[in-house]
Amino acid sequence: MPAGTYDDPTGAQEIVIATWRAESARLVGALARMTRDVDLAEDLAQDALVAALEQWPVSGIPDNPSAWLMTTAKRRGVDHFRRADTLRRKVAELEHAGGGEEARVTDLDDQVDHIEDDVLRLVFLSCHPSLTPESRAALTLRLVGGLTTAEIARGFLTSETTMGQRISRAKKTLTSARAELELPTGAERTARLDDVMAVVYLIFNEGYAATAGDDWMRPDLAAEATRLARMLADLAPDEPEVLGLQALLELQGSRTAARLSADGTPVLLEAQDRSRWDELMIRRGLAALRAASRLAADGAPVGRYFLQASIAAEHATASLAKDTDWARIAALYDVLARAAPSPVVEVNRAVAHGRAHGAPAGLAVLDAVDPAALGDSPLVPSVRGDLLERAGRHSEAADAFADAASRTRNEGERTVLLRRAEENRTAR
Repeated sequence: MPAGTYDDPTGAQEIVIATWRAESARLVGALARMTRDVDLAEDLAQDALVAALEQWPVSGIPDNPSAWLMTTAKRRGVDHFRRADTLRRKVAELEHAGGGEEARVTDLDDQVDHIEDDVLRLVFLSCHPSLTPESRAALTLRLVGGLTTAEIARGFLTSETTMGQRISRAKKTLTSARAELELPTGAERTARLDDVMAVVYLIFNEGYAATAGDDWMRPDLAAEATRLARMLADLAPDEPEVLGLQALLELQGSRTAARLSADGTPVLLEAQDRSRWDELMIRRGLAALRAASRLAADGAPVGRYFLQASIAAEHATASLAKDTDWARIAALYDVLARAAPSPVVEVNRAVAHGRAHGAPAGLAVLDAVDPAALGDSPLVPSVRGDLLERAGRHSEAADAFADAASRTRNEGERTVLLRRAEENRTAR
């Protein structure tokens, strides 16, 4: 619900929205664990959001906003179960989980369930094997990422109505399958780990480079994905790919502050002020990568996340853009192309070969990519424009950048592409 719906002379609505963005996944996760019903959990969380929008501008901001939301949602849950005579047992379970209704009323600070795994449990639930891969990703973005149905629909190139129906069916499927909000163990966890990592990476990418809209990034979404990756690494410390995923997100996420100029214009990698990169995240990422490397040295298999993290580490350890070891990066992309082939990997490999061995070498790799494999994505024409620019073919580069600009749905990316198109049109 957008700010401005209610009269708000105190600015409380902004705090409501900020709290919701930070806490919604944990709120839904805790409620789903207590109610055993994802659909109901989301409804209760939304009810608490509406109540906050109505009450905080009048009564003031509570001392613990997240606890207030949790307590309000629990109360709504108690009311719901009380109205359903056949579910009286769940009333007792819910009140027991919260320590009793009187305690909830008198001491809000103690009512948040400080169980850090709730969001991770929600991710595993969203990746339940009863769901299709598309439904897993959409449901995780909705429940964990906090994206609206419209935002998810744009990402999947479908209508909002179709996506809403897909998400609704996914939640009904989980209910029918009696899916439990528990962390799987043993073989089941291993089988679902790849899907969970893929979804966490998807959430990070949506935050790091938004599919559509006015914002170049959604930093809160990328930060949440990084937090989930850290939790996964704690859960499976002997899995080099899990450590690789954490390393990758830490290293890429470390650049966030440098990816926008003071006026909000996107800044590309080679032009970034590297002093603004987050040193703590870089250290965390390199430490996770070293741990994964030790496991790999002992024979544990590695894959795309480890290899991509190794590429990100080359950027992170180069003090200046000109110091980047592009030959090493190109070699790593060659390995990645064999281990996890995809059109996106080939496009990125073209960039690396263009930097390491000259623009013609990059164009040769790019020319082998089937443009239809990436649909209407701006990726291929934007990279082609970059390589043509480096080759001094400015007129062709301008056309390629203009083509890419016409394809993107992100305003920040469009601004960059149109600027580069104009620069090449006027280049001599």
